[in-house]
Amino acid sequence: MNELKVVEYKSERIITTELLAEAYETDVKNIQMNFSRNKENFVSGKHYYLLEGDELKDFKNQVTNSGLVPKNASHLYLWTERGANRHCKILDTDKSWEQFDNLEETYFKAKEMQIQKTDDEIILIGYGKALEKIKSLQLDVKIKDQLIGEMKPKADYTDKILKSKSTMNINAIAKDYGMSARGMNKILHELGVQYYQDGQWLLYAKHQGKGYTHSQTIDFERKDGTPDTRLHTQWTQKGRLFIYELLKTQKGILPLIEQ
Repeated sequence: MNELKVVEYKSERIITTELLAEAYETDVKNIQMNFSRNKENFVSGKHYYLLEGDELKDFKNQVTNSGLVPKNASHLYLWTERGANRHCKILDTDKSWEQFDNLEETYFKAKEMQIQKTDDEIILIGYGKALEKIKSLQLDVKIKDQLIGEMKPKADYTDKILKSKSTMNINAIAKDYGMSARGMNKILHELGVQYYQDGQWLLYAKHQGKGYTHSQTIDFERKDGTPDTRLHTQWTQKGRLFIYELLKTQKGILPLIEQ
C-alpha cells in the first residue's frame, strides 16, 4: 500500500472514500454501495463525518486538503478509524483485513506514536523516573477503561437478548453482526449447527430438542398447482444466545454493539 496523504478533521485522523477504496483495493462505487446497504450500522460522528454546505467549503479551502474534493462535489464523506474498520468487516476479504491492519498501524495510530521533542522536555530529562511512573499510571487507567468498555457492551447485548421473549428469523440475527442471512447460514453450517436440504436449513441432530428454534410447517402451492409444505424456522432467544457464544468462541465474531 502506498503511503497515504495525512488528512485530519476535528483533530481526528480520517480517510476519504477514494483513499479508502484505494487502500482496500476496491472501487469507490463498492464502498458507497456497502455503506448504502448497511447505513443503519454507521453512526455519524463516530464512524464518519458528512460534510456539506459551509463545512465542505471550509474543508476545501484548507491548503492541506486541496485535491481531495472534486470541484463540483456537493457533499463529502470522511471515514474515521472505526468507520474504516466497519467497511473492512463488510468487505470481509483477506486483502481488506491485511490493508486495515496496515492502515491501523501506519496511518490511524501513527499520530499517537509521534513524539514531539520540545525544549521543555529536554529540561525535564532529569525527571525521567517520575515521568515513567506517570506514564505507567496513565497506561493502567487506559487498560482499565478498555476492560470496562469491553465488558459493558457484552452485558448490553446479553441483556438485550434475555429481556426479549420473541422469536427471530435468521435475517434479524445476522443484522446484529452486519451480515447477510446467507453469510450467517453459511457460518452456522461450517460450525456444524445446520445443514441445507430441499430449500431449507435444518438443525443437525445434536442441536435439536434444546429449545434453540421454534419451527412451523407452512402449506404452499407449487407453480404447477401441486400442494406442498415447507418448514419455517424461527430462532428463540435461547438459540440467539447460543449463536452469540458459538460465534464468539469459535470464530472470534462479535455483534456490532460489541465492536
